[in-house]
Amino acid sequence: MGCLTACTDFVEVDLPKNQLSSESIFEDVSMTESAIYGVYYQMRTSGLVSGDGLNVSMGVYTDELDYYKLGRGEALENYQNHTVGANDLIIADLWNNAYTQVYTVNAIIEGVEGSVSFTSEDKDLFKGEALFVRSYLHLLLVEFFGDIPYITGTDYVENRTATRMSRALVYDRIIEDLKLAIDLLPDYDISGERIRPYAAVAKAVLARAYLYTEQWGLAEAMADQVINEFGAFLEPDLNKVFLKEASGTIWQFKPNADGNNTSEGTRFIFATGPPLNIAMSDLLFDAFEPGDLRQSSWVKEVNNTTNTQTWHHAFKYKEQGNTDSSVEYSVQLRLAEQYLIRAESRAHLDDISGAQADINAIRNRAGLSDTYAATLNELLDAILHERRVELFTEQGHRWFDLKRMGKAAEVLGAIKPNWKDTHVLLPIPDAELTLNPNLLPQNKGY
Repeated sequence: MGCLTACTDFVEVDLPKNQLSSESIFEDVSMTESAIYGVYYQMRTSGLVSGDGLNVSMGVYTDELDYYKLGRGEALENYQNHTVGANDLIIADLWNNAYTQVYTVNAIIEGVEGSVSFTSEDKDLFKGEALFVRSYLHLLLVEFFGDIPYITGTDYVENRTATRMSRALVYDRIIEDLKLAIDLLPDYDISGERIRPYAAVAKAVLARAYLYTEQWGLAEAMADQVINEFGAFLEPDLNKVFLKEASGTIWQFKPNADGNNTSEGTRFIFATGPPLNIAMSDLLFDAFEPGDLRQSSWVKEVNNTTNTQTWHHAFKYKEQGNTDSSVEYSVQLRLAEQYLIRAESRAHLDDISGAQADINAIRNRAGLSDTYAATLNELLDAILHERRVELFTEQGHRWFDLKRMGKAAEVLGAIKPNWKDTHVLLPIPDAELTLNPNLLPQNKGY
């Protein structure tokens, strides 16, 4: 049952050795801080941006990953075959976890606003973080499902009868929340590890929101702010891009215990073939240009025991298990994406040389020569390619890019026999439609 219909009480937050309810959590800063960290724990371990979230399901749904447990009736097989239905377990999990997380941050916002114990600075910080999370989750939800409810409170009666808003209206709310978050959040990383949102984190997602809504001038300006605040400095060593101290990381999730690393590493890495679950598709492996250092740094070859067959897996994260001390955190936002947002925006604004410069910043770091793209269509094709080989297996970027750039049918229709044009949206879970008929009608094709 989703949080739109079932969350009548404050979502309890796991803290060391105890749980705190809404009655006590907003009485001191440390408790509310623990609640915020609890939200990031939820996001890291379950739902859209977890190590087993959109990066896996949409990797299989597109052309990034192949699924190797066919014929066993498991959920990912439907993503490989494009036979996802409204009763799909992964769909239900993504929806429920996202709205549970939204409910939690809404409860934090309400609790902070009603607190008489906090300074205005404390209130601004906690509210800014919660608004950022709310907007970020809704951005992913609207791109995944299309029209959705934008949930801003914890009232059970209102939430259980919420109606879907148009994509345009959802983005209006996303942008409104992000702007307010930017005003409330500090300009610097208060955590020292980029594990709590600060203003540049919200700006990075706002740049993406402007890009997705084709507001090119605003997208360029916001990405430009983020890049300049980071000193335009991309991590030069590709093998260090996903280390916890990498210079190009904007925001990341820290493991819950020192010595733990990432769910992504656990999910993608395998030592011998054939793969037991998922592996990089040959289509993605072959998409890298000769000499692209991202292929040698971020992809690993695996053979079977007789060395007669070869597979590949994503190797952005190098650690599959624990280490003496954590060396990798789960990266959510990277500076490289901002360069590609600015490049695409500049291309649409007819700033050809500016777009080329941003593309070249990404290409040159990967050991490649400057782009030859010089027209709008050439630049957009070059950007789609760079996004493919730069952002693969990260939070569903490939899926969102194919959709918004009008390439989904062309690319996936050629490799997915069951492809239909209605597959650009996933279905609202059947259980949610039963609980709340206001979510009807179901997305077309389901």
